[in-house]
Amino acid sequence: MPNVGEWKRVSPKYLVVEIVGTIIFTLVVAAITCVMWLVWDQLWAAWVGGAIVLICLVTVVLEPRRVRSIGYQLRADDLLFRRGIMFQRFVSVPYGRMQLVDITRGPVARWLGLADLKFVTAAASTGVSIPGLPESEADGLRDRLVELAESRRAGL
Repeated sequence: MPNVGEWKRVSPKYLVVEIVGTIIFTLVVAAITCVMWLVWDQLWAAWVGGAIVLICLVTVVLEPRRVRSIGYQLRADDLLFRRGIMFQRFVSVPYGRMQLVDITRGPVARWLGLADLKFVTAAASTGVSIPGLPESEADGLRDRLVELAESRRAGL
């Protein structure tokens, strides 16, 4: 991907949201597999639970790098979004194709003052979500994108 401008990154606080989500998932899986192993004497559950806990620990270790890989750019005609460490994904969303710009706030993200900005277009496969934006930045970006989308659709 050629250097087309400066990438804006998500808030570093978003790392906390991802780690808390992974830890909660790990605790739930560990509890379920412990019950299956200890109460119902299912030895395979201990092995499966241990493997899932190990995968979750590796995920927590890789999480900082994954969060740093998320970025976006507002270009002249579209919004360019990227994510991924090993398998990078770049999505370009033309302003004129945006049908809905939505802000979502989960409990941990809301506590940290963060929000997710989601775009819906006519093509289902181009649904883009920019996670971990500060609430004020997400509100301003939403308003700006709606304005750009309306002006571009009027020109179609």
